[in-house]
Amino acid sequence: MILSLSFFDIKCATYFFFSYLCAPLQKDNYQKITYMNIVRKDLDQNNAIITLSIEKADYAEKVEKTLRDYRKKANIPGFRPGMVPVGLVKKMYGKAVTAEEINKLVSDSLYNYIRENNVNLLGEPMPNETEQKPIDFDTQEDFEFVFDLGLAPEFEVELTKKDKVKYYTITVSDEMIENQLKSYTGRYGKYVQEEVVEEKDMIKGELLEMANGKVNESGIKVKDATLTASYMKDDNQKALFVGAKKGDVVTFNPALAFENETEISSMLKISKDEAKNITSDFQLKIESITRYHESAIDQELFDKVYGEGIVSSEAEFRAKIKENIQENLVSDSEYKFGLDAQEMLIAKLSDVTFPDAFLKRWVLSNNENLTEETLEADYDKMIADLKWQLIKSKLQKTAEINVQAPDVEEYAKKVAKAQFAQYGMIGMEDEILANYAKDMMKKEETLKSMIERVTEEKIFAVVKEAVKLDTKEISIEEFNKMFETK
Repeated sequence: MILSLSFFDIKCATYFFFSYLCAPLQKDNYQKITYMNIVRKDLDQNNAIITLSIEKADYAEKVEKTLRDYRKKANIPGFRPGMVPVGLVKKMYGKAVTAEEINKLVSDSLYNYIRENNVNLLGEPMPNETEQKPIDFDTQEDFEFVFDLGLAPEFEVELTKKDKVKYYTITVSDEMIENQLKSYTGRYGKYVQEEVVEEKDMIKGELLEMANGKVNESGIKVKDATLTASYMKDDNQKALFVGAKKGDVVTFNPALAFENETEISSMLKISKDEAKNITSDFQLKIESITRYHESAIDQELFDKVYGEGIVSSEAEFRAKIKENIQENLVSDSEYKFGLDAQEMLIAKLSDVTFPDAFLKRWVLSNNENLTEETLEADYDKMIADLKWQLIKSKLQKTAEINVQAPDVEEYAKKVAKAQFAQYGMIGMEDEILANYAKDMMKKEETLKSMIERVTEEKIFAVVKEAVKLDTKEISIEEFNKMFETK
């Protein structure tokens, strides 16, 4: 990502939304460091000033070369291509070319200095507001650029068994098992043709508009019309259908039966505007009655959910359901552990200082819609987020955590498995999960997010191993209450 500044561009990967973190800053004991034509002065542990001096000899040759190229290509009335006087080219383009070459020189020099000296920055170098002298490309040949640097704090993250973090194990209740069982019996049920109407049945037949108690021959006619009594708002209209038999003719009023013109227009296959004017009765000759029957708790259901022969009894089925619920709840427990571990780790940096004035100035300069009042209100949260990014970077380096392609692929398969499970698709073949995972990873933003999540998982695994876990068994209701907004 290219980070634009007033005088140059810094080409350093953005690691955090208001920081980029290069390699760790070397200890300099607040002394001046001279690097070619760059001088750095550390003001304190969080702030430094860097001065970059440029002489004509540093840029003149490149400017001349660029102007010669301009002369070859310039198309100016009165001159043949390549024959424009050098003086005229310099007059027309000299200042702009000089500014551009100096901009590149400052950018490259400062970038190389930061990289080669392992300067750990927060934000981006910003023009100094007091020591930066005015720049005049008309009169100057030598230039001096002065920048403020925000330095990342130096700290260590020590984890021992004296550090305690709560770990909540969520119990699987009988109610949770029963609800999941009901979900499966509902999902794997089937439709059966019936003879007598019940409230939730789907009724199909020919629908004819009535007039004066008789079929209106010029009225609305709908073949294979469908309706369900349970959707009717009027109990009297609903009662006309419940208990009716296949072959019966039922006369009812759609305007009374249904709540709005959308349902009427759908049933009568007319527009909503036309449906608003429907007041007449209709008769429906019941041609079929379709009812959805939940699946029986039998071997057929077991095989559909978990695969053929995996489960062979209701007791095993319930045990398998419990096992799956417990697996899914582990991710919830891990998520809460991550939040609590993050809070504990951030607290360890309570005495660490930051270049607050610099960061606030930098954030405001890069967010034109942000006000000082909003920044002040959100600044503590920003610093907490920044501390967490720094801690993660430190732990990742200390523990030598590397995220490889197989790690991300395995995580993607886990996400795919969870998504399939939401729709009751348990025991999916590994090949299907792998292909689905590959499709997800084709999206750049999704891939980045997965890499971040895998990195955090590895970091939290290190933390979990190092600290003392204060384990507690709680119900899902108690667990959910911890996330309720107070």
